Amino acid sequence: MKEITLRISDKKLSFFKELVEQLGLEIVKEEVSVPKWQQEQVREVKQEIQEGTAELTEWKSLKKDLFEKYDVK
Repeated sequence: MKEITLRISDKKLSFFKELVEQLGLEIVKEEVSVPKWQQEQVREVKQEIQEGTAELTEWKSLKKDLFEKYDVK
């Protein structure tokens, strides 16, 4: 049996689900498990942002730094 992963626009999702059901195909939903340490890290960062103590970097600046660091053109 083959497994395929698809990306479908929100506009066409209901049509696609109906088509899959009519064809008798199986939809498998993967359970995503976020580790406890990662959940806690997100909580800490959110709290820092709310308190105004987080050290934030603008995306343009961060992207430029990363491209330079890893020699991406």
